[in-house]
Amino acid sequence: MKKSNNSPDITKLSFEEALEQLEEIVSKLEDGSINLEESIAEYTRGVHLKNHCETKLKEATLKVEQITIDKDGKFSTKEFIKNS
Repeated sequence: MKKSNNSPDITKLSFEEALEQLEEIVSKLEDGSINLEESIAEYTRGVHLKNHCETKLKEATLKVEQITIDKDGKFSTKEFIKNS
């Protein structure tokens, strides 16, 4: 099993990749298969992964909210502008 420290930068992960890593961390923490020091490091990474997933979900929500339907039932979209 590869260590989280060898994983790519969290900001470069897709939502699915980050969620998968987060699930792996939760499993390790729940089954107690790692020592306290590793648990703290994994927990910290898990917090960052969770934040990254939340950001990705917010961005997706904003994109969806940019789709509108006019009074004639026609769909239109507005340009998505990422708030940083």
